[in-house]
Amino acid sequence: MIHPETKLGYINDEIGYGVIATSFIKKGTITWVLDELDREFTPKQFEELGSIYKDILDKYSYRNNKGNYILCWDHARYVNHSFKSNCLTTAYDYEIAIRDIDPGEQLTDDYGYLNISKPFKAYDEGTQRKVVYPDDLLNYADVWDKQLLPAFKEIPNVEQPLRSLLTKSQWEDIMIIRKGIKSMDSIRNVYYDPKK
Repeated sequence: MIHPETKLGYINDEIGYGVIATSFIKKGTITWVLDELDREFTPKQFEELGSIYKDILDKYSYRNNKGNYILCWDHARYVNHSFKSNCLTTAYDYEIAIRDIDPGEQLTDDYGYLNISKPFKAYDEGTQRKVVYPDDLLNYADVWDKQLLPAFKEIPNVEQPLRSLLTKSQWEDIMIIRKGIKSMDSIRNVYYDPKK
């Protein structure tokens, strides 16, 4: 489920639609949680679908570390890619804001950690990276972990509208990591190796 203080909005002709913050979202806020309404399709189920459904899953789903396709039921499926994303996924089935997000600003992910199957040229943001590759997660995990950790430690300090969707175990992990008793699991753990 996407953060409730967001809406679907038109960005421009090149990008199309995206998810826009309707209020201030503070760094460390959980912006999305995998929930019971999200659909999960195994590779076998995917192959058994008709082409129209495969096209939808190719466009709107991501793959988890098991190789399953996850299709979000709400407008979370419209979160756009950015090489300067303001949200990052965690190894715990939720995403967090890695910096403050202002009202009217898009919530963005780096599709490099979504286990894409083929490279694509992304919208030019003036960054060195121009193409998203299937192995970006392996190449940038250390960078993303460094961006995640300070935001992760802020989770208990900010309002969390999606808190009720976290399991007791997920919240306990947050508190233990914040206290330094345990290290945060690397974003590398969400990588799916299609060769295995």
